[in-house]
Amino acid sequence: GVSPARLHITNHAPGNPEHIPENSNLKGAEWTTHLGLQYKTLAEYLQEAGYATGFIGKWHLSHTRDKDSEGPLEPRLRPEFQGFDLNVGGCSYGGPPSYFEPYRIPNISPRKEGDYLPERLADECISFMDQKRDEPFFLCWWNYSVHYPIQAPQHLIEKYKKRAGVKRPDYMAMIEGMDTAIGRVLEHLDAMGERSNTLVVFTSDNGSLFENTPLRSNKGYLYEGGIRVPWMIRWPGHIKPNAVSNTPVISTDLFPTLLEAADVRLPLGGVSDGVSLIPMLKGKEQLNRRNVFFHYPNYAFHKNNRLGSAVRSGDFKLIQFYDDDSIELYNLKEDLEEKNNLAPIHSSKAAALQQSLQTWLKENRARMPMRLIQ
Repeated sequence: GVSPARLHITNHAPGNPEHIPENSNLKGAEWTTHLGLQYKTLAEYLQEAGYATGFIGKWHLSHTRDKDSEGPLEPRLRPEFQGFDLNVGGCSYGGPPSYFEPYRIPNISPRKEGDYLPERLADECISFMDQKRDEPFFLCWWNYSVHYPIQAPQHLIEKYKKRAGVKRPDYMAMIEGMDTAIGRVLEHLDAMGERSNTLVVFTSDNGSLFENTPLRSNKGYLYEGGIRVPWMIRWPGHIKPNAVSNTPVISTDLFPTLLEAADVRLPLGGVSDGVSLIPMLKGKEQLNRRNVFFHYPNYAFHKNNRLGSAVRSGDFKLIQFYDDDSIELYNLKEDLEEKNNLAPIHSSKAAALQQSLQTWLKENRARMPMRLIQ
């Protein structure tokens, strides 16, 4: 096909149903993470530009705004109504009932009993690429792995049981199973002769639910263990091999980045919360952005996280918690583990970042948690 790049991304930022822990003095903000139907998605822009679009894997969207996670679905929020020609396995589920066939996942046809889900999804990716090899395509593969239920082929579990220091051999086995499936898809892409014509992004939506050493905390928290994730980008001929960047980026940067890579321009008035990384990826210039913001006013499913917001500015990161209005300031270059709160001794720096955070929240009309009467 005539295409500047073929795009593949594995990233997803789901909305969470509300959970309020016991003895909490806050109720989470209501449905803060939903994208209105009036906004066009990345897939819709690329579809209109002539790309074949395929979604495979975990969608974890499409509940109605006024229902809990078991409520009826809003059809217009499904992949096939959001710019994707193909939807395999995309539904409201956060995790499959089983990683072995029968998966009991909507939008995926039954196959051989016992087939492992990552391998099945890899097969679907390869099938899509083969069918669209003569067209520019956008393949969006959001793996269900690694997510509950923690299940993997037994031979991989046994492999990690034999390794010293492995606390969760099933979890490690599941990671290898996903890694192997991704490798198959990349090898097939190369065999098609499309390596140099393809931009591939590998990332995650959050930190691990388990240990993230040396990072502090885990999924659902504003510490680095919750929000720092892998970002690996392959784009031969554009990115130098083995290049490493320490520039803070955020998932919303993918939208303008991939549109620019595909030479698709936002129309006048088009909305983008991120900035394009293309100049940085090509080594031409650094990002012209001062701060990166995070807003998490909802309880995670485990209910233990503190509601708050954060701002990253260079090496410094400030977190503001809403249960007691406290702030914490860290120098991530010197203290990646976030052990030493610098707010008491760098009060002017903390005040400046807090003001920047408050301005951003106000400008974006951010929904905030409500204080409960005790």
